[in-house]
Amino acid sequence: MDTQTIAAAGLPALGWALHGGLLWRRLATARRDPLTGLHTRAGWTTRAEHLLAKHPGALVLLADLDNFKAINDTHGHAAGDAVLTATAARLAGWCGRHGIAARLGGDEFAAIVTDPANTAGLFALRIALDEPVHHHGQVLPVSASVGRCHRDQLPVPTLTDALSAADAAMYASKGHGRRNTR
Repeated sequence: MDTQTIAAAGLPALGWALHGGLLWRRLATARRDPLTGLHTRAGWTTRAEHLLAKHPGALVLLADLDNFKAINDTHGHAAGDAVLTATAARLAGWCGRHGIAARLGGDEFAAIVTDPANTAGLFALRIALDEPVHHHGQVLPVSASVGRCHRDQLPVPTLTDALSAADAAMYASKGHGRRNTR
């Protein structure tokens, strides 16, 4: 076989290898929120289902920023992005190596921690999520409503049921005023 034949045969293989690498990278990127770096709903759900099935003491929580629209309307979308990024970092830091966090969309976040006793506790999360964000010389007030559900509180420990229970608790906390956790 001559070198031209080998080169001609190798080009399609090289093309497919490049295409496969690009496709893999696009899929990996689709599982991460480009603004916050957290998992997206799709990327988080798979891991969260696995962790929930494996850890009986798992805690699932949902957090929704209070009055987020007002931050965007008053201070602009760059300020809103700064709040989202800070919230993501705070939630991911709280989860640490005992869980994973996600941005589900808009100003809604989720997390699952496999050993809630090893986190800094829900009180510490409340404090972290309610810290103001500094953006271009402005102090932006931030607060979040948080709902939680322990896996062992569910008759059938599925992620869907845990998220529904955490969602109901989150909206109950909104009904009792902002900056609450249920």
